[in-house]
Amino acid sequence: MEIRNIAIIAHVDHGKTTLTDALLRQTGAVTGDTSIDSNEIEQERGITIYSKNTALLYKGTKINILDTPGHADFGSEVERVLRSIDSVLLVVDAAEGPMPQTKFVLKKSLELGLKPIVILNKIDKPAANPAAAEEDIYELFLDLGASDEQLDFKVIYAIGRDGVAMRNLDDERINLEPLLDLILEEVPSVSGEDLNAQPLQAQVFNLAYDNFLGRMGIARIYNGVLKEGQQIFLKTEDQQFSGKVTKLFNFLGFNRELQKEAIAGDIVMIAGLPDIFIGQTILSSAEGELLPHISIDEPTISFNIFVNDSPFSGRVGKFLTSRQILERLEKELEVNVGLKIETTDSAKYKVYGRGELHLAVLVENMRREGFELAISQPEVIVKKIDGHDYEPYEEVSIFVPDEFSGIVIEKLGKRKATMVNMKTDNGQTSLIFSIPTRGLLGYRNEFIIDTRGEGIITSVFEDFKPYAGNIVKTELGSMVSMATGKALGFSLANLQERGTLYIKPADEVYEGMVIGNSNKGDELLVNPTKGKQLTNMRASGSDESIKLTPPFTLNLELAMGIMKEDEYIEVTPQDIRIRKEYLTESERSKNKKTKK
Repeated sequence: MEIRNIAIIAHVDHGKTTLTDALLRQTGAVTGDTSIDSNEIEQERGITIYSKNTALLYKGTKINILDTPGHADFGSEVERVLRSIDSVLLVVDAAEGPMPQTKFVLKKSLELGLKPIVILNKIDKPAANPAAAEEDIYELFLDLGASDEQLDFKVIYAIGRDGVAMRNLDDERINLEPLLDLILEEVPSVSGEDLNAQPLQAQVFNLAYDNFLGRMGIARIYNGVLKEGQQIFLKTEDQQFSGKVTKLFNFLGFNRELQKEAIAGDIVMIAGLPDIFIGQTILSSAEGELLPHISIDEPTISFNIFVNDSPFSGRVGKFLTSRQILERLEKELEVNVGLKIETTDSAKYKVYGRGELHLAVLVENMRREGFELAISQPEVIVKKIDGHDYEPYEEVSIFVPDEFSGIVIEKLGKRKATMVNMKTDNGQTSLIFSIPTRGLLGYRNEFIIDTRGEGIITSVFEDFKPYAGNIVKTELGSMVSMATGKALGFSLANLQERGTLYIKPADEVYEGMVIGNSNKGDELLVNPTKGKQLTNMRASGSDESIKLTPPFTLNLELAMGIMKEDEYIEVTPQDIRIRKEYLTESERSKNKKTKK
């Protein structure tokens, strides 16, 4: 059987997962409405977070497909899978055209010498302009230094939601066979007897875990045949392990199928090797030749994770100790190659990641598993180059209705952003900025409010550039509880006039907990447990009704954007709270004097 290996890459929400699901359904690899995005957080957010393997059979050919994340924070998931495939399907929204993440993943593909197939998706949108999108893609290829062969890319027009693809816009819209036929024509076959006859050479590019089989490696076989029960060697530049393959699986649809052997070109899952890691070369002999190392871009932001020591700690969590937190982080390191962890002391761990969402998803997963922990404010990683400070910059793309462009430009200007491009079309303004990652932290919440939810903001890591100096952010102050107990409606009704509350009546609070933000930008000490002063006299108008605004519900990303330098986020399976590092006013005053 011939084998083709492809990855589907795109900017977030351009429709690659929908297209993958439609391909699998139409070829009979899956049935029903199940999706390849099976993770709970992926389904809630509507984005792909983890790259996934699947496969389908079409006209006697096996097509291995790798569905990749579209969000820039999970770029490391894309980088490692691109090494294991032979072509990419670049999905681009026909209305939005190429976006920042399109540029990022395309650049990685072109550098590896892959020739993409371009899919202009969502051509049924009222604002779709396939001709303009195709022209923009061609210009992007040129900007990224594509070769003449790569510039001669083929284009398919599609509506992924309806499961149809066409080679020409006026072709009949039937199914996705035009796309599958083009894959067979354009993507080189990577299997054959001559490759099977060579010594085994494969590389691990992903990891999986099974409760019975333990850690398993997902690998692409480049040469030779891999068999169940075979003795193999796992090599890197500085390490070597040997072991036996106890189970061997390949992929079809959403299922993994047990195999006795796998041939060159296939993508397989290997069990029985506890020392298996991403990037290792799998060989049949210790003298075999190493495959090129899988390199991953370095992290750009970090925060501290440590034991939750608030007055409410231990109430709902199952895993509370520093040892349990460290074990979980070490387990994450095995599969999350974009992450780095540094132990600062016995109960605090510094975690480095690719962005706020990358770190937030890690903490959200831990929270759902029953962990209780606390995290500090995210901060950017500053590098020393030739004696000067360099910090990460991001390229930010913004789409807003024309009337909101002024406030966006003003706010980002204060955060040291430089406008790179600006276009206006049909009442929509497209803006591109270069901004320090530091300036972008915490801005997304403001952006949603400023644009009344009608704006779209996306960003991708650009480069390390000279340190931009002090950045002025339009920050709100913190409303800090000075008492422990249950919040009362009478007190909250008075406090809501001073800012936005994060709590509702009957919620438990403790001294030092941040219960809301204050409009004036300073720290406000309040008592949310204070009740109405009762007397034995009745007076006209003294029993007026209380009208409370619903509280602002915190999730991890919102809390990370709102929190101040001297605050922590307390994360439990049930609640997310912001609290002061030092809970009492006297401790905070003492700490400020010590710093001075």
